[in-house]
Amino acid sequence: MKKGAGKTMSEDRIRRGFLETPIGLLQVSESRGAIIDVRFAGGRLRVVSNSSPELEKCLGQLREYFAGQRKSFHLNLEPNGTDFEKQVWSEVLKVPFGETSSYGAIASTLGREGAARAVGGANGKNPIVVIIPCHRVLGCGGDLVGYGGGLWRKKWLLGHEQPSLKLKN
Repeated sequence: MKKGAGKTMSEDRIRRGFLETPIGLLQVSESRGAIIDVRFAGGRLRVVSNSSPELEKCLGQLREYFAGQRKSFHLNLEPNGTDFEKQVWSEVLKVPFGETSSYGAIASTLGREGAARAVGGANGKNPIVVIIPCHRVLGCGGDLVGYGGGLWRKKWLLGHEQPSLKLKN
């Protein structure tokens, strides 16, 4: 990562925190006051986190989400990706809690008819899972497809948000 002029080492430092959830351990990374990464961590790691206000805010909001007390996140997000990926993630952020969209619908919203696979590829590279709700994006006809953390997690997240949702496997 390139360092900008006038930045100190501590400003570029990545801080990490961990949260046990019903679907596995989440690792949350923050840098310069923004959440840059939320991913499923392998195993049951117990790592001492290096905290910051934005990291603590994120961990708190994730705890509330998994406890059924939060439907939206209010965080400073800075995911790393291409311009197209960032456009896709921006659209995915607009899919409300308890609702779903499709890869094709997101492609259409972006003015990229026929780019459902490209949207799926961008969704698969989402570096901020759960918060950028790529689990809310389904395949053609409502098919449960594509989730980097495993389809079982996608199904769990969708059921957590909308228990009456009937999913096609």
